[in-house]
Amino acid sequence: MNGGDEVMTAPAGPPQPLEWKFSQVFGERTAGEEVQEVDIISAIEFDKTGDHLATGDRGGRVVLFERTDTKDHGVPRRDLERMDYPISRHPEFRYKTEFQSHEPEFDYLKSLEIEEKINKIRWCQTANGALFLLSTNDKTIKFWKVQEKKVKKISDMNLDPPKAVGNGSMASSSNSNSPIPCLANGGSPDRSYNYLENDFSFPPGGLPSLRLPVVVTSQETNLVARCRRVYTHAHDYHINSISNNSDGETFISADDLRINLWNLEISNQSFNIVDVKPANMEDLTEVITSAEFHPTHCNMLAYSSSKGSIRLIDLRQSALCDSHAKIFEEPEAPGSRSFFTEIIASISDIKFARDGRYILSRDYMTLKLWDINMNSGPVATFQVHEYLRPKLCDLYENDSIFDKFECCLSGDGLRVATGSYSNLFRVFGCAPGSTEATTLEASKNPMRRQVQTPSRPSRSLSSITRVVRRGAETSGVDANGNPFDFTTKLLHLAWHPTENSIACAAANSLYMYYA
Repeated sequence: MNGGDEVMTAPAGPPQPLEWKFSQVFGERTAGEEVQEVDIISAIEFDKTGDHLATGDRGGRVVLFERTDTKDHGVPRRDLERMDYPISRHPEFRYKTEFQSHEPEFDYLKSLEIEEKINKIRWCQTANGALFLLSTNDKTIKFWKVQEKKVKKISDMNLDPPKAVGNGSMASSSNSNSPIPCLANGGSPDRSYNYLENDFSFPPGGLPSLRLPVVVTSQETNLVARCRRVYTHAHDYHINSISNNSDGETFISADDLRINLWNLEISNQSFNIVDVKPANMEDLTEVITSAEFHPTHCNMLAYSSSKGSIRLIDLRQSALCDSHAKIFEEPEAPGSRSFFTEIIASISDIKFARDGRYILSRDYMTLKLWDINMNSGPVATFQVHEYLRPKLCDLYENDSIFDKFECCLSGDGLRVATGSYSNLFRVFGCAPGSTEATTLEASKNPMRRQVQTPSRPSRSLSSITRVVRRGAETSGVDANGNPFDFTTKLLHLAWHPTENSIACAAANSLYMYYA
């Protein structure tokens, strides 16, 4: 667009709003079924290929799912094309395996219980057919390897079956004429030994030969999860984020006041790269809420704060990156300050777009899209649940105002999504000119909570600014007049990296949708 010799073509219109359909549910609750606290999902993450999905729960378990629709039932894609077989089906997943990642612990120095809840899961690069991932609770990060191992079975014994008597006991040697009972290994003849079966005993006269099992490797496979490394004792405060570096060798972990840089191969040391702890804790004004590496530049990362700002830092500048390369924050509108201003401005999650050009942030009331080349303000702001603004006092009283909602971007960068209350989540179009603002419910009928409102063009604040604000038209009740439920909240969701498919957690149930 900057070249003088480029031919200007008529801009294509914004993409049409997606029509979302229910795909799958895992762990669906029956009506009236009570949800166990340990079963509530606390983390969701697709891997880079989109072929695997991981969830973590408050009970410290990690559950893995694998995609099944890409296998096409073993028929080569070229043959399917000849058969005119519909190839482009929506992503379908099946349960793969699960393992106990974390157990409850106790910090004796601080007399503090450390719960097993999984805070974050991040996939690492695969190698030799094995899956690798990082999982963390409040204090401890673990590096897991999940691999299919061929099952080894005992197929036979090295002695002839006719010589076997009873349940695995062997008859004494027929050619043994020794009057003195003795055993081949020098043991006592009248003493029983457990061997394979509890009732096996050495017969008088010993065994004619050593009874050995013949072990063969079968074609059956078994998934085995092994903890390769444990990264611990590096955080005084609760870990809120982990993020892999694009170099495939390092990752960061962040708590309220510090960000540490680790090497995947070294678990006994880390480097502190950000420290916002003041000399006097009474001077503390903000804390770190989320941190993420740039998807392609291994030297850049961003972290958000409780004051609503995002800092971009460059690891090449200094070993301790207390000074940021760029800061992104929205100036406060004059006269709009209230008791809740700072609380609802706190950013709960940030995500880089796949190309690294944009950062998506979620605070309590809004989603904001930031261009890393423009730090004067967000390029777009999306109202998630503006109808809650009059209820902020009630939400403060019941602590809901401190809920930490996650956000995600589509792989093509054209849409963003985040959760809300009543198990609702919202999808917004962020392409220029898009007015897409869809409300969906985490149920088998995602569109049933749609509020029928006339389509409105995005309201630009002025003819100069690029900021658009959308989605504020949702009322405090749904189309059926039912009030929103603040006890059911959709905090965790993830967008498939290459397709329009969303996985989201409603308590202990994992719902998946496609468009």
